[in-house]
Amino acid sequence: MAVSGKIAFAKALPVWESGKEKEKNHTLAFRCVVDKSKEYTLKIAGHNVYRILINGNFFASGPARTAHGFYRVSEYSIAENSLVDGENIISIIVCGYNVNSFEYADASPFLCAELLKGKDVFFATGGEKDFQCIQFSDKIQKVQRYSFQRPFAEQYSFGEKYDSFFVNPIDNFQNVDLKIQENKIFIERGVPYCEYNAIEPIKIINRGIVSKALNPRRCNDRHITEISDKLKGFKEDEVNGGIVNEWYTYSTEITSEAEEKYETTTLPSNGSAVFDMGINTTGYIRLSLKAEQDCEVYAIFDEYIDGGVPDGGRNGTANIVKWCFKGGRSYDVVSIEPYTYRFIQIVSLNAPVIITNVSQLRETYKESAVTNLKKMPNENLQRIYDAAVETFKQNATDIFMDCPSRERAGWLCDSFFTSRTEFELTGKSLVERNFLENFLLPDSFSCIPDGMLPMCYPSDHTDGTYIHNWAMWYVLELKEYLTRTGDTELIEKAKNRVYKLLDFTMSFENEDGFLSKLKSWVFIEWSKANEFVQDINYPTNMLYAKFLETIGTLYDDEKLIIKADTLRRKINDVAFDGEFFHDNSEYDESGKAVLTNNITETCQYYAFFTRTATKETHPELFNKLVNEFGPIRKTTNAYPEIYESNAFIGNYLRLDILYNNGYADNVVKEIEDFFLPMAERTGTLWENMSDCASCDHGFASYVAVILNKAVR
Repeated sequence: MAVSGKIAFAKALPVWESGKEKEKNHTLAFRCVVDKSKEYTLKIAGHNVYRILINGNFFASGPARTAHGFYRVSEYSIAENSLVDGENIISIIVCGYNVNSFEYADASPFLCAELLKGKDVFFATGGEKDFQCIQFSDKIQKVQRYSFQRPFAEQYSFGEKYDSFFVNPIDNFQNVDLKIQENKIFIERGVPYCEYNAIEPIKIINRGIVSKALNPRRCNDRHITEISDKLKGFKEDEVNGGIVNEWYTYSTEITSEAEEKYETTTLPSNGSAVFDMGINTTGYIRLSLKAEQDCEVYAIFDEYIDGGVPDGGRNGTANIVKWCFKGGRSYDVVSIEPYTYRFIQIVSLNAPVIITNVSQLRETYKESAVTNLKKMPNENLQRIYDAAVETFKQNATDIFMDCPSRERAGWLCDSFFTSRTEFELTGKSLVERNFLENFLLPDSFSCIPDGMLPMCYPSDHTDGTYIHNWAMWYVLELKEYLTRTGDTELIEKAKNRVYKLLDFTMSFENEDGFLSKLKSWVFIEWSKANEFVQDINYPTNMLYAKFLETIGTLYDDEKLIIKADTLRRKINDVAFDGEFFHDNSEYDESGKAVLTNNITETCQYYAFFTRTATKETHPELFNKLVNEFGPIRKTTNAYPEIYESNAFIGNYLRLDILYNNGYADNVVKEIEDFFLPMAERTGTLWENMSDCASCDHGFASYVAVILNKAVR
């Protein structure tokens, strides 16, 4: 293991359309025409997202994301069996978003690519033999954001020759004026290449008719109504209200709930069909159809359905792709961005269409690298285990993501748990190395205080929001990463950043050594515990003690280890009432910190996870947690005054604590209680204990780690 090395292109230079470097949601298509050969290599880097096609067919998507000012280079082997006799078209679609998001770094778009045969460069951007390039105008530029966290929804208007650039080598096209962009820092890809497999629906679950709604709904989510310099995009009046509110002007009347076999099907004018993929899955929507007349086709999708059809605006998203087709030919289209769904509704407005394909090109962690899989002793545990593995594969494609749907963001703390899963299932920490390194590459981060780390990255937090707690989890993960890999080089590279974070954190200590009045977003978990974060939050201070101890261990700093032990004793003196730890103290009018009566289940788990408490030092509390807390409380209603934990991170800390203290059988039983409903409903594991948010969250894959170890 080591930090990523720099990569050089032989001849290619980064290019983009002249004068369009700052335009939002501008899309270009590049291509070269080659004869069939034994093997070509496409060496490529780009921003924000690119799609590679061979003779119009999906081949791969990228890039592997990284920090501002850095770009990871991928090298794709294009084997002979991917080509046809005669001329072949290798094409690349590149979307430049030029907006802030949690999914990509906000930076100017470009493509840098060269096609090699052996060491010979056949084509190179910015070189003598350049790729042809056109504006991909079929993709509509002015559309609403997909979500607060991701850039843009997708809408298209295809003409009869929509695919000519990608499949017809003799057609003439007017090239755009390309300009060589400033030099880029290119580095190694570092992570495995994604697996792409097509998955088809298992059935059609209903049909219906779509008509104008009598009482249209309206989505007023911030990604629609709050577009500004801080949340970049196109405003409502620029996008005619946006695709979600456009779709909300329609309603679907279910006319048949008889399940049907998935096969070629005809949708009448204004007809609807809902397809079940069989599992909550992530990838690119592929739709093949024949349109005799001009029509508008919508794909509306979601992780579950409530009321017969997916809700295209659920969870603050635009889970809708729209295509306008000219009549008189067949079409085969694939979305540019990946989406997550189990159910997908296809609607044709204004004319009938024949639907021949409603598949998804799944994008996952390389299947063959997931080798350490264990057979579970019963069907229920096997379903949960499979759901955990599935959740990992969808959330570890290039970085560790919180979810592959609403955000696709590289969140700290989430990554602490997902990184354990990667190592357990694959025996390696390749995605983790990239993930951790991304936080170390830039000299600084804009919009947040000097010394602080972004709460997720690569991303831009123009509103200045950060989570101090999550930055501390970064350091905890560094230590576990070192144990897993022995990669001292990355740990040493992190030292200055870690100590800057320490200095910034210490500036919030009060006279008693507690972190007090932390700024921005103080986050414990999605439960009542998040309401008790000021003025002195004890779960945060427990984490701070472990943070101090971890830095001391990593960098042989004995002072910090002593400081951590002192802080733990103070927390026990102040926050422990002899039975439970309290969550917070608040300052009274005189400035004295007064302990509140707020007590959460999660606070107790923080205590044991951070070794502020152990089963030896607090045996009565530990026994209560083992025997009277957890899922059993839903039936016993024990300690109703103590607020329950949610999935993340309280219930996961609980499972970790129980297993590490020898309660493997308890853990297995509780996993079934906690997670079987999720596995049965979506085949993935969720952000919360309810379905109110993401139903496919990366940290939840940690269940596979626990089961691998606990099942005997």
